[in-house]
Amino acid sequence: MSSSKQKLKKLLNREGKEHDSFAALRFRDYRLFTLGRVLLFTGSQMQTVAIGWELYERTNSAMVLGGVGLAQVIPMIALTLIAGHVADRRDRKFTTLLSIFLLAICSLALAVVSYTQGAISLFYTCLVFTGIARAFLKPASDAMMWQLIPTSVFTNAATWNSTSFQLATVIGPALGGFAIAGLGNATGVYILAAVAAFLCFALTLPIKQQNTALSQEPISLRTLAGGAEFVWKNQIIFAAITLDMFAVLLGGAVALLPIFAKDILHVGPVELGYLQAAPSIGALIMAVTLAHLPPMRKAGPALLWSVVGFGVVTIIFGLSRSFWLSLLMLALSGALDSISVVIRHTLVQIRTPNHLRGRVAAINSVFISASNELGGFESGLAAALFGPIVSVVGGGIGTILVVIATAMIWPEMRKLGALHEYE
Repeated sequence: MSSSKQKLKKLLNREGKEHDSFAALRFRDYRLFTLGRVLLFTGSQMQTVAIGWELYERTNSAMVLGGVGLAQVIPMIALTLIAGHVADRRDRKFTTLLSIFLLAICSLALAVVSYTQGAISLFYTCLVFTGIARAFLKPASDAMMWQLIPTSVFTNAATWNSTSFQLATVIGPALGGFAIAGLGNATGVYILAAVAAFLCFALTLPIKQQNTALSQEPISLRTLAGGAEFVWKNQIIFAAITLDMFAVLLGGAVALLPIFAKDILHVGPVELGYLQAAPSIGALIMAVTLAHLPPMRKAGPALLWSVVGFGVVTIIFGLSRSFWLSLLMLALSGALDSISVVIRHTLVQIRTPNHLRGRVAAINSVFISASNELGGFESGLAAALFGPIVSVVGGGIGTILVVIATAMIWPEMRKLGALHEYE
């Protein structure tokens, strides 16, 4: 271990000593990586607002909005095992760069389809390739990121990861809404998303090559499924990511925000950008707060109660007719979800050996994709069948029931203590 890492380790609050809130950010490559991700995520969030607004303007269909998530999640799920294996066997930096480049090309393609008023099927085609890029990006970049810092700062890094992501999702939707309103269309937003991806590529390029031993196992069904086998054997990890998946799958209202903005709250694209950004504003505030606090002493109960709160505020949002109340509930949902994200990411990384990180990250990516993209499809389908209000309120109730089921099936989750004790 280098002298700088040894000095940093002494700063950590492992035994109630001084807590260094910026421990992970003291590493140059981690800072480059994090800044690049902020730009990439910002562009992605701008693009999400643009796609939702443009497609609903053109079709007025909840099912079309739901299909946006489905088009991206299918390739992510289909390629999970292969992407995880690639992340553990191949150069993680090269895979990350190639995936970022493909995302930039997909954004440029969306700009062309938007400008020419191309068929909806062409939008979905671009989104399928976006899903392919993300399928390889998530496990490779996640596995590479944890190589940039020592294990002793994983908890702090997980908090700053959440902070950087939420910062992007605060800025992105607002910029996307303003850009649509200012330009009068979504085409320019896709171009800006492509520029952000190229900037991320440029920041990732100078990160030093890591001399980490990668998996040398020959490709087989057993090695491909190594991540899934590891997660299954570690039931506390399985419980945490399962809880998060079903909570967001059922309780997520983000996919229906264009409907709520236009038909229920009666606001325009700028206000839609605010609604899209609200969960991230709450999550950003919570993530920064967590970064400046000592590690949680009772992570399990904190996780369970935060998801219960997520379900409650989702129900209130679904029943709200006030723009400001809806904005507040979305902000609270983001704050509560941030707690879950930090706990889950720290738990997964602390307990996963390096040679399996790519495959475990791929499995985790499937759970995240299922909760976000499939959740969007589920919300769109439920809204088409029963209306958006029933879809959101029912999802919130379902989230609370999932927490109760999780606490009963995995009682050890209720007893999970301080995560830094497992480092």
